[in-house]
Amino acid sequence: MLTVIISGLAIGMLYAATALVYNVMYSTSKVLSITTGHIAMLGGVFGAWFVATLHLPWVLGLMGGMTVGAAFGWATEVLAIRRVLNRGDEHLWLLSTLALATMVQQGVALWWGTEPKPFPRLFTQDFGDGVLDQKYWLPIGIAAMMAIGLEIFYRRTMYGKLFLAMSEDAFAARARGVSTDRIRVMSYMLSGALGGLAGFAAGQLTFAYFALGMTLTLNGFIALAVGGLGSNIGALIGGAALGLLNGFASYWFGGEYQQTIAVGLLMVVLLLKPEGLLGSKNVRPV
Repeated sequence: MLTVIISGLAIGMLYAATALVYNVMYSTSKVLSITTGHIAMLGGVFGAWFVATLHLPWVLGLMGGMTVGAAFGWATEVLAIRRVLNRGDEHLWLLSTLALATMVQQGVALWWGTEPKPFPRLFTQDFGDGVLDQKYWLPIGIAAMMAIGLEIFYRRTMYGKLFLAMSEDAFAARARGVSTDRIRVMSYMLSGALGGLAGFAAGQLTFAYFALGMTLTLNGFIALAVGGLGSNIGALIGGAALGLLNGFASYWFGGEYQQTIAVGLLMVVLLLKPEGLLGSKNVRPV
């Protein structure tokens, strides 16, 4: 049972990390990009390629995975977000980001293959260590560090405050001289690097698999909606709850019930508290 709890918490923290990536993107664009989970997928696949295939040290593999994630974040903003926002066509970003995510997923499948491939071990450790295995504690630790780091970034740095300013009112920020396009690009590159970090850290748990992106996109959104849009602590709580429920569902009923549990959790929370557990209601003057 302890293994079920730890493994569920570990996969839940990967969902939480994906929710944090959602938050960073949303803060400057008000867009929930379908490419979010694919960033983590790229971090895992390219991390495995750098370390296992090219035999680079894992530190360089991590940097490579984060760089690929940042580049994809930049491409998402330039190719799928910027033109849509400039034209004022609300919600068309759903189609543009879905199209980009699909193309990237199929491209990775053609290059990497369609079978899950093992991710290299980063630290020397016995496979019999059970719940102390690095594949569990790496995603848990990285998700917690991401949440803490983002809070410090928002509260203590100038660019973090600009992110918050755009989150509150992008038009007012632009009127005060903020280059909103540049800040939005920075936020997407930051979210891409964080997504690549999360995918690399969870690689031993999920394997390097081309189809992982859509699963993370969906479950990351559920974790975000449960915890509350814009709340980093809420993302951790939502991800942990979703991961644990999925773990117990697999243990008691079988893996085919995982998605039913996930969607059920989302429906219950949205019915009882539509803004999420730690989300805040937005009051719009009329």
